[in-house]
Amino acid sequence: MSGIEITVLDGASKDLDDQLVDLLETHSEEAGSPFVETDVSIKATEAGKLLGGLTGKAHLGWLYVKLLAMAPEARGHGVGAKLMRRGEEVAREMGLVGVYLDTYDFQAPGFYERIGYTEIGRLAAAGGHPQRIWFRKLFLAAA
Repeated sequence: MSGIEITVLDGASKDLDDQLVDLLETHSEEAGSPFVETDVSIKATEAGKLLGGLTGKAHLGWLYVKLLAMAPEARGHGVGAKLMRRGEEVAREMGLVGVYLDTYDFQAPGFYERIGYTEIGRLAAAGGHPQRIWFRKLFLAAA
């Protein structure tokens, strides 16, 4: 391995992403924890208009909420809490142990605490950038 080259690519590379996923999947299978993902997508509408939605991935026993977003007029009306409850129901139906997610300090950490999520970690604010916070909700049966 003396001829290793390190190359910075210009922007995103789907090809590299796919190759790295293959490497990770092979390793996880060899380690006895196959990395099988199931996409989860939930939306809230009223009169055909999108009020908000939740997307994520179920893998390795957990639902990871990648995105939760509300239209401005839907904020503060319980739509986000309804979407999160439905996501939790889907996770339970799938036999998962809980839900985890991350947010920024300027977004919704108080919201997640109000709906029963526990903080599990922080990436400190630095260089004028916001703090990132991770939360989880472990289902009672899994505890």
